Amino acid sequence: MLLALFALVLAPPPAPAATKPVPKGPFVALDVAQGRTELGTITIALYPEKAPVTVKNFLDYVRSGYYDGTIFHRVIPGFMIQGGGLTPDVKEKPGGEPIKNEASNGLRNARGSVAMARLDAPNSATSQFFINLRPNYTLDFGIRGAGYAVFGEVVEGMDVVDKIATVPTTRRGEYENVPEVGVVIKKAREVQAPASLAQPPAAPPASRPPAEPEKP
Repeated sequence: MLLALFALVLAPPPAPAATKPVPKGPFVALDVAQGRTELGTITIALYPEKAPVTVKNFLDYVRSGYYDGTIFHRVIPGFMIQGGGLTPDVKEKPGGEPIKNEASNGLRNARGSVAMARLDAPNSATSQFFINLRPNYTLDFGIRGAGYAVFGEVVEGMDVVDKIATVPTTRRGEYENVPEVGVVIKKAREVQAPASLAQPPAAPPASRPPAEPEKP
């Protein structure tokens, strides 16, 4: 399944993104490797309150082990990386039924946001997703059509995403921008909230000097 975004790669972003929700979870970690090299872990916070259908769909794939062993098969520097549906031999893996497009949920395709890939038909997303490398607001709902549904964001491991964006790519059959050496999701798993998201303890109240005695 190819993501119909080619005409939008060089389009300039419009207005700044709206305020993002506070990441409360659930959280999913993607352990990524290229060949024998461990690239690291990408941790994603999901927004079920904004995209309930999409988040359930994504978690169903995670819990079933579907994403384990799939690749990031489309890498376009300065745009996005896409994965979640092809095997290392660049064959499409059978997925589930298409889901409703929830792109009108107010979440924007900002840098680090995670959205569903789809065909031209708005409600055609199944398993594939992409991570935005820059603000791609032209992919938002209503700007150039139905939009692409954002359902989460990278909260740890954006350096891994950026590393993936630099790998050499080639053409493999009908697929362009495929890493020459496969970038594999070794394991997709649910995790607890990253420690980096823990709220700092409240500061103690400022001490006050003792009151001066009243003058006689």
